[in-house]
Amino acid sequence: MNKLLFAILFSVICSTTWAQVSNQPRPSLSKQIPADSLSYLSPKDYIIGGITVSGVKYLEKDVLITISKLNKGDKITIPGEASSNVIKALWDQGLFDDVQLNITKINLDTVYFDIQIQERPRLSRIHLTGIRKGEIEDIQKKLNDKAGKIVNENLLNTTTNIIKKHFTEKGYLNTTVTIKQRKDPADANSLILDVAIDKKQKVKINKISFEGNVVFNDKKLKGFMGKTREKKWYHIFGSKKFMRDKYEEDKQGFVEKLQAKGYRDAEIVSDSVYRHDDRTVDIKIKLYEGPKYYFGKITFSGNAKYPTSFLKTVLRIKKGDVFSEDDLNKRLTGGGGGNSDDISSLYLNDGYLTYQADPVQTKIYNDTVDVDIRMYEGPQYNINRIIIKGNDVTNDKVILRELHTKPGQKFSKEAIVRSTRDITTLGNFDEQKTEPKPTNINPQDGTVDIVYNVVEKPSDQIELSGGFGGGQLVGTLGLTFNNFSLRNIFNGKAYRPLPKGDGQKLSLRGQSNGQNYQNYSFTFSEPWLGGKKPIYFAFTAYTQVSSNGSVYASTDASYYHLKINGAGITLGQRLKWPDDLFQLNYSLNVDHYTLHNYPGYLFTNGTSYNIKLTQEFSRNSLDAPIYPTSGSNIKFTIQATPPYSLFNSTNYKIATAQERYQFVEYHKWKFESQWFQKIYGKLVLKSQAQFGFMGYYNKDVGQAPFERFKLGGDGMQSYQFLQGSEIIGLRGYQNFSIVPVGSSYNADNNPGSPVFNKYMLELRHPVIASQSATIFVLAFAEGGNVWNSFSDFNPFNVRRSVGVGARIFLPIFGLLGLDYGYGFDAIQGAPSANKGQFHFSISQSLTGGFN
Repeated sequence: MNKLLFAILFSVICSTTWAQVSNQPRPSLSKQIPADSLSYLSPKDYIIGGITVSGVKYLEKDVLITISKLNKGDKITIPGEASSNVIKALWDQGLFDDVQLNITKINLDTVYFDIQIQERPRLSRIHLTGIRKGEIEDIQKKLNDKAGKIVNENLLNTTTNIIKKHFTEKGYLNTTVTIKQRKDPADANSLILDVAIDKKQKVKINKISFEGNVVFNDKKLKGFMGKTREKKWYHIFGSKKFMRDKYEEDKQGFVEKLQAKGYRDAEIVSDSVYRHDDRTVDIKIKLYEGPKYYFGKITFSGNAKYPTSFLKTVLRIKKGDVFSEDDLNKRLTGGGGGNSDDISSLYLNDGYLTYQADPVQTKIYNDTVDVDIRMYEGPQYNINRIIIKGNDVTNDKVILRELHTKPGQKFSKEAIVRSTRDITTLGNFDEQKTEPKPTNINPQDGTVDIVYNVVEKPSDQIELSGGFGGGQLVGTLGLTFNNFSLRNIFNGKAYRPLPKGDGQKLSLRGQSNGQNYQNYSFTFSEPWLGGKKPIYFAFTAYTQVSSNGSVYASTDASYYHLKINGAGITLGQRLKWPDDLFQLNYSLNVDHYTLHNYPGYLFTNGTSYNIKLTQEFSRNSLDAPIYPTSGSNIKFTIQATPPYSLFNSTNYKIATAQERYQFVEYHKWKFESQWFQKIYGKLVLKSQAQFGFMGYYNKDVGQAPFERFKLGGDGMQSYQFLQGSEIIGLRGYQNFSIVPVGSSYNADNNPGSPVFNKYMLELRHPVIASQSATIFVLAFAEGGNVWNSFSDFNPFNVRRSVGVGARIFLPIFGLLGLDYGYGFDAIQGAPSANKGQFHFSISQSLTGGFN
């Protein structure tokens, strides 16, 4: 009786164990042989003769056999625990809807198995709803790798988390994701996931509060958190959305700022983020400030190159100063700020590439910290090789000639920084990705290689636009090739679409509205004439025609006509004194004017020659051509014609206009300056001042009719006076509307003024800075004016304006600008000239130029 009960109990336990493998269709060990061949009451040992797998569509059969741990030739007890474990091992993979272990044949003591499986369906595609098309595209890119994977809980959770994280980073903390599964009509074993997304509202920060602060008030502490800001109207820059990753960064920076103020023990004890309402959260931070510490005794050890007294002078930290590890590290290593007034620059600019300084806090007593700066100077290194990588279009020589690091020279950090700046100034490479790197450092012979990694960017530009001028529609087509190669002009293989790679510039530009106005210009420039020295050469030629009809109508009294032909050459030289950022250029230009009944100048009929020699003395230290954040651009220009009236016999008191202006004479002086400075985070202040004065040699001749200054508007070279006047922008006013105080504006007869000045302050903040595009917004305040004579000049009597704008730099189009300005001062004769103006500009100020 007891034996019978034991047999029944054992059979029930085995059956229950197999049934608990899953709630899905029950996997089983089935027998495809006579039923009386197996008995749970009498388990028997068999030799495994073979294993097959059936029902497989995507998975590898050999892998499944390996997972089952069934091996041909092994012993197995049937029925028994080993056969049950086979099913469990496969089921635990989460890949199947059903698993069965079938015995296909028993031959004496040999058993043959077949693993029969039903694979879970796989993902065909994900269908997103509830969000915009652009958002769908962004999320699909992050989910592309999910296609073809098994649809299980892990896939569903991963998909949900990716979507939620995407929107959390954008300030949508309450995003909900609902996923439904449906069969793919095209494939019975595939599923489509219908994902409904509800972003809810963006979650912003209602209030940030602090606990435990004694020395620092809440306002000061909030200022330490640059990326986590309350929802306030005066927070113009920076996001007010709550983003967890930015918050974590701010907490780290928050503690570092407290420590930089001398509170070296400062720490965040605890913090919490909790719901304020459906759209905002509150943040509470509990902190410990601790005592304020000061520097005690500062010593140096291991220094041989420079004496301790000199190093202390460079360090600029003395006993009793507020203790700050951040300041100490910056004075030792420069902190990545680009300055050269730290101790590391002393060594790195003198070849000590492996220099190290380790500040050790040797003693802390009361509120004082003693520091020993342990120096490792190492050997001096010389440059072995210069290697250029990444320049697929630009020839090596174009980059190498800009470098201040040469083989055989002593290693210098300052020379590498300057070389990097000059490479980016070429305009052919992504300034964000230009990276110099010392490599192959060899202490045995004291040599190092310098690799300059560059990334080419599109530098050619096209200008295709239409606009109104003088009441007429004017079309413009301009092509600028900034990396042209003249030497390959006859090499058919070099055309892409023109020969490129030698750093030369070729510009072609045309404007027209039909027979009334046409203007064509050609410019070629070579920055290294001859290829051995930085001698700048440029040639330009232009022609302009403006009329109200055909030339055959010249007998008509109402017919007017202006034609200007001109050409010029420029030669320039980089200077080594006062420093090598200075440039001296000389230009010779010849303009020929032909006027017939043409208004806008001091005479309306006749011909005139303008032969002018220009000397330009400039210094440009801007750190980037598109979006400068530091440096200056200063330019002083003198332009003059021969003083014809001083050595001819013409009586200019009674001379006709044709005689007076046949050969134009004048001298012109200009000073222009710009400064760029970071003031907070990425916010940059641009300040600018300009002054121009045009004088004459002979009072009987008076002021010249050409080359005067016209102020107001966008500053673009208007088609009406492209070569006749110098155009200076003043946003908030109509083009050329600024006339001397007391004068009345006349759009049809405005020859310009001989004196002008202009001031500008502009705040800039970047929106996007990448290889494909640079976008920044700005706010400006400007003031400027013109005068008829230097005796009337008053630098403080200016027409003022304020406004906002944006700039977009696209490599193919150059710099595009849109501004809205409002002028505060009325213009006599033009009551609407200052009542708010929109200004559009194109291809201006690509190298920190003046506008």
